[in-house]
Amino acid sequence: MPVTFDPDRLRESLRPLVDAQPLSAEARVYQRFYGLDLAARKVAVPSRLGRFEVDGFEVVAQVWWPPVPVATMFMFHGFYDHMGLYRHVLDWALDQGFVVIACDFPGHGLSSGARASIDDFAVYQDVMQALFAQAQALSLPQPWHLFGQSTGAAVVVDHLLNHGIDSPAQGKTFLLAPLVRPRGWGWSKVSYYLLRPFVKGIARRFSENTNDPAFKPFLEADPLQPRQLPTAWVGALVRWIKRIEAAPRSPRRPLIVQGEEDMTVDWQHNLQVLRDKFDEPEVLMLKRGRHHLANEIPEIRQAYFNFLGEHLCRSELAREERQR
Repeated sequence: MPVTFDPDRLRESLRPLVDAQPLSAEARVYQRFYGLDLAARKVAVPSRLGRFEVDGFEVVAQVWWPPVPVATMFMFHGFYDHMGLYRHVLDWALDQGFVVIACDFPGHGLSSGARASIDDFAVYQDVMQALFAQAQALSLPQPWHLFGQSTGAAVVVDHLLNHGIDSPAQGKTFLLAPLVRPRGWGWSKVSYYLLRPFVKGIARRFSENTNDPAFKPFLEADPLQPRQLPTAWVGALVRWIKRIEAAPRSPRRPLIVQGEEDMTVDWQHNLQVLRDKFDEPEVLMLKRGRHHLANEIPEIRQAYFNFLGEHLCRSELAREERQR
């Protein structure tokens, strides 16, 4: 899989997201490379690619519009990830009539910053708030729903625990394999404190984190994949976990999807924390599901998309009942 676009050059060519800049030839190559052009859909999907600044980072974002928009979904990717890995979720959301808006976090994908690194998880919250501002400037339709995978889900959880009542996103919340603590967290912390004085990062290991045999080779050849685990990011995670586990309880009710074969996060602990923090969250357990649920095999994706869709239908029926 050869590199067919230059991430830095593409980012530097972008204007603000609100400017409705036509997709350049290189932007079209990027979208086609990851399937974000959604060429298989019967009706062409208008999209936009642009950037905005947050805390000194140039953050790259995208928006896709269905034929008849009824709501908006904010899509947040996981650690090491980027927008290009979420075409299956994007396709499903468009089928629901959602406008989808997403961005690459600093240090990920097309956005600027040291690869996969961050000094403080508060930066992720600043990015989320800036993305809300972009959506407001674009007059994206309400209600606004939130979607997050792994670290992206952690960012959403942080937002809901601290701003859930006054959040502009009062729609549904979809959390896939949410991160609170990673698997083997005790040893990871010891390793962090031992290594921190000597190294800035350790070599990344690519794991089989879905049942799709083609996904790991794709990641290994993906030109936007970071190749190191920065110790700065682990330090930021140490501080974030303490804060999130001490956060107040929220009345929000997220929908959580968790695979029982997930070897990346400590999902038993994480689900206990999330059940304590939220008002009766609904959880779908997937016996064969691994960590990267957004890129699981079709039958697993369909199982959780059905689960999410059923709850959306119930919410719509309840809303119509209240209006009668």
